[in-house]
Amino acid sequence: MTGIIPKSKAKGTDFCGVGEYYYIIRSDLGCYMQSSNFNKGSDISIFSLHPACQNGDYYLASGEGYFYIIKGDSYRRVRDLTTDGDAVVYSLHPNCRGGDHYLSAFGNFYIIFQGKGTYRRTTNMNKDADAVEYDLHPNCRNGLYYWGLPDHYYFLKPASKWGVEYYKGTNFNKDECTAVYSVHPDVVNFLPGGLAVTKGPAFGIWENIKTITNDSNTPMTWQKKINKKVGYNKEKMTEITHNWKIAMSVTSETGDLAKLIAKVQFTFSAEYGGSHVSTDKESWSEVTEVEEQLSCELKPNESVYLWQYKLGIGKEPVLFCRDLKIDDVPNPPAEVPLPPAQP
Repeated sequence: MTGIIPKSKAKGTDFCGVGEYYYIIRSDLGCYMQSSNFNKGSDISIFSLHPACQNGDYYLASGEGYFYIIKGDSYRRVRDLTTDGDAVVYSLHPNCRGGDHYLSAFGNFYIIFQGKGTYRRTTNMNKDADAVEYDLHPNCRNGLYYWGLPDHYYFLKPASKWGVEYYKGTNFNKDECTAVYSVHPDVVNFLPGGLAVTKGPAFGIWENIKTITNDSNTPMTWQKKINKKVGYNKEKMTEITHNWKIAMSVTSETGDLAKLIAKVQFTFSAEYGGSHVSTDKESWSEVTEVEEQLSCELKPNESVYLWQYKLGIGKEPVLFCRDLKIDDVPNPPAEVPLPPAQP
């Protein structure tokens, strides 16, 4: 199964929890998701992410209602990720640096060192107070993302035959698991790589939109106007956001959040259900019919084929690219007409 992009490959993306809510941060989309239950997809709201709170290396939250954004050797503590309210910056204690994941639960901060197979527990990341380090149970080492609520910790498991699941526990050292839950599709759609899980992997194909044949024994010039689709298949993509309550600030900044999610999905590698292409120079306006004047010379009994490149997710076409290619062979062109996505 195509997997969710792990934290190690998705800077600015992370999970955290405050009170009764789970959060997914997506700096690449400029927003974050709030939900009271990832398994049921309950109470999903999307809020804008303040510029000062974007592009963090890690995100976590505490029982006191604060969010923490770690960047390099310091962290920013805020009350609200949309307003950057009550922001204060602290240095990160040397012993608390270099973790693979950070979370807060049970009144403590936890730093996961997956490579070493250990985790550090402290009551203060600035002073490294009351610090203790333990071995990480093998069953708790393969999480893609980790987060905590006051009385439990959670981590997202790699996708399996059961789909995307998350693990709920109380002790990383002894693997005291209390439950494993599936993640609701409405939540999966917001995850980096999630569309490939719910809809299917991205594809890019050349579609034959016209074939012209000269059946005569003399050369001919073919001239004609043809219609082609250009743009973004908005109707299909907006289905993924139907159960999301999206803040006005998100709509004003992103325009169409579903479009942005699809656009980012195409940049991912095939391993995560993407096409590894950049579509920045394509038209992302809603799909329309465009008329184009074409002319070509045909030899006797010769055929030419008009091809248009389109991108899709799963079985649905999402983006109809502008350029056409004319060829004299019936097989689709081999090249990809879009530039590769930048890392």
